[in-house]
Amino acid sequence: MEKEIKFIGGAVSNPAHPFVAILGGAKVSDKIGVIDNLLDKADKVIIGGGMTYTFYAAKGMKIGNSLVETDKIDLAKEIMDKAGDKLVLPVDSIVAEKFDNDAPHKTVEGDIPDGYMALDIGPKSVAEFKDVLKSAKLVVWNGPMGVFEMSNYAEGTLEIGKFLGTLSDATTIVGGGDSTAAVQQLGVGEQLTHISTGGGASLEYLEGKTLPGIAAISDK
Repeated sequence: MEKEIKFIGGAVSNPAHPFVAILGGAKVSDKIGVIDNLLDKADKVIIGGGMTYTFYAAKGMKIGNSLVETDKIDLAKEIMDKAGDKLVLPVDSIVAEKFDNDAPHKTVEGDIPDGYMALDIGPKSVAEFKDVLKSAKLVVWNGPMGVFEMSNYAEGTLEIGKFLGTLSDATTIVGGGDSTAAVQQLGVGEQLTHISTGGGASLEYLEGKTLPGIAAISDK
């Protein structure tokens, strides 16, 4: 608990700079509060995972059959307007015609073709994200870059996890089930500063919410 307060609380209240947040996962709606809070504090916010394609839709890009929250497209536009060049979206995607590890898949840049769904970030996105991360002094990562539980769409998540393990001059904080699973699978946990076991609670902390347990401890 002390480590959670020190590292995640510190990231929210007094972050080192450059501060880069990496937010993945399926839904914009799950991360709205975090994105909004971190845009005021981070130098860059990298977006990956399924929520990418709600932002693509907000930009007027084609998304094929990719995951999208149609009721959050306007909100995604507002976030992009507020963020300016702070928000970093994937430039390419691994796509397939079916949500199936064994389905034929390919890499496409930009628009997602009709009949295809995006299931991971592509190699150019991985390279761009690494370029943003290489000079960071603080990195907070929550959420996978793709359908991490399927081996053919885990590469983006694993590549980011591996790279974080090389950032010896940065404080690196990982939270959330899939991100935590990725760094454990890679065996780079020892090279990271803090792996949060908080899951949803760590997300709320990153949103700037007051957590009852932490408030109770702080009062003592």
